Amino acid sequence: MLLEAVYHRPKQNWAYAYDGKTLHLRLRTKKDDVAVVEAIVGDKYAWDQTITTVPMHIFTSDARFDYWETSVIPPFRRLRYAFRLISGDEAIIFSDKGIELTLPDNSNSFFDFPYINPIDVFEPPAWVKDAVFYQIFPERFANGDPSINPENVLPWGGEPTPKNFFGGDLQGVIDHLDHISALGINAVYFTPLFEATTNHKYDTQDYMKVDPHFGTNEKLKELVDACHARGIRVLLDAVFNHSGKTFPPFVDAQKNGQQSKYADWFYVREWPLQVVDGVPTYETFAFEPLMPKLNTEHPEVKQYLFEVARYWIEEIGIDGWRLDVANEVDHQFWREFRQTVKAVNKDAYILGEIWHDSMMWLQGDQFDAVMNYPFTNAVLDFFAYQTIDASDFANAIGAQLAAYPQQVTESAFNLLDSHDTPRLLTICEDNTDAMKLSSLFQLTFPGTPCIYYGDEVGINGAGDPGCRKCMVWDPEEQNRELLTFYTDAIGLRHKYSALRSADIRFVHVGAADGTLVYERREGSQRLLIAMNARGEAADLSFEIEAQPTDCNAAPHPVDFRGFAKPAAAAATAGSETSASPVAASIENAKADARSIATAVITDNGSSTWSVLLSNTSKYAVSSSVASSNDGKLQFTLPAYGYVILEQSAE
Repeated sequence: MLLEAVYHRPKQNWAYAYDGKTLHLRLRTKKDDVAVVEAIVGDKYAWDQTITTVPMHIFTSDARFDYWETSVIPPFRRLRYAFRLISGDEAIIFSDKGIELTLPDNSNSFFDFPYINPIDVFEPPAWVKDAVFYQIFPERFANGDPSINPENVLPWGGEPTPKNFFGGDLQGVIDHLDHISALGINAVYFTPLFEATTNHKYDTQDYMKVDPHFGTNEKLKELVDACHARGIRVLLDAVFNHSGKTFPPFVDAQKNGQQSKYADWFYVREWPLQVVDGVPTYETFAFEPLMPKLNTEHPEVKQYLFEVARYWIEEIGIDGWRLDVANEVDHQFWREFRQTVKAVNKDAYILGEIWHDSMMWLQGDQFDAVMNYPFTNAVLDFFAYQTIDASDFANAIGAQLAAYPQQVTESAFNLLDSHDTPRLLTICEDNTDAMKLSSLFQLTFPGTPCIYYGDEVGINGAGDPGCRKCMVWDPEEQNRELLTFYTDAIGLRHKYSALRSADIRFVHVGAADGTLVYERREGSQRLLIAMNARGEAADLSFEIEAQPTDCNAAPHPVDFRGFAKPAAAAATAGSETSASPVAASIENAKADARSIATAVITDNGSSTWSVLLSNTSKYAVSSSVASSNDGKLQFTLPAYGYVILEQSAE
């Protein structure tokens, strides 16, 4: 057993409250190194009356480590615990003190989760887990009201540049809500709608006013109401890291210098405000002079921006905020921002734009989720760029699943392209088959998927400005077959809760041929998704249990046996039901592990599976496939082939 690989800490993604009564515990070990892990748990103030052993299971793995997990319901919302690890003839106890060979007589050296305080439990809005988002770049979606067009507006569908306009507006979105609804979308994320000088509107001039080229505040209210009538949530983009150069306080600071009452609203290195050798004398987003960075520690700045956050939720009815350049704003601002927003609407979704590990922002005091670019990169590397094999991909996904608490995974904003990146079809070199596989994984993975407008009808485009093309509305110019695929795949996600659960397990990883099979489960639902992500046909053969071990059963309750006399308490403790009684010796535990490790299942039993979605005639929808008596399931998938299966009731 490689002891250096064993890791746990009693907080963040390693020990956390999933809800007001349940704790999740996790432990890391070297991959394929440990046979059995158990958690020895109890209440620190009634240890002898509550001591219990609960089994742990490997919920994910990456290239180097296995990650074990169990869920526990403490009797009094607090828990003290240690871990027993068994590998062959070796067994250890791992606690806050470190590695020991025998279980201590008392629990003082164990890990401690002091108390599940309800206010500390991270609970993202429940609706987000069931959402499929659609991102709209308003200037390029649809021109519904030519009377408010910008000057020099170009004919719809022309070549986008960083500075040109095509007249997209809010009325255009209202006019095409049928398309959005028919696609299966139930949440829309708009890039900025507030008054600004650019076509992208990330240089805000007035945070309290819809840009006149898009419409009015009243028109936005009409759009939000129309979306809500269709069961569609609405998310707006908040640019609080920086304003635009035409933001009145910045204009005043330019005019009046250090005497401006707004001088401290910005980070100024040197007056006057100007650009010297390409570098502004004031802090900005990147080095962009049009976007001066706001001093979000200043009380007046906070008061103004918090009022903005409240107004659009209270008066217009939006369902949350996407926060631009969120990692460059101070944490205290976001803590107070969350309190402000949740006081108005506790179900509002707070989504931060962060491109890297985000644990610091996802502990329940700041964001509900971040834009999951590590997921994006892994999916694109495997399906689109094809720079990694299936094993590397599974390892990357495993590492991501281990990096965050379960509720973070369930509400993560999973995107494959956006206004900031090349379009998915272009990344896939215009290969719609590779694009479908990328999207299919996205739509069958835990978290909240987001489709960038136009991907569903085959719009391509390189990075900005190419990714910001006008939406194609002429059916003759749309890829209708691709649209049908997106509609069907989104429909399956809505129909099967297993596709929205956090339970995912890779059952086949074919590194040599780019094949991948993973299982999705919740309750009685059990689905398999098989894919061939390469340009040559491939044969798949793997074992699948007819009745898998239920690793995600109900959380283990820790019983309080009462403050009985010592003899009676000891007798009660010895009769507890668990994977290995706490009272068992290390030698007995080793024997148990050897028995488990050497058990051979000679007949896993056959299982039958019904096809839900497929792109190959060999596995037509509603047809069935069956595993052999020893549990082996075999497929032949064409290049870029896929099939989604549901286990049939026996």
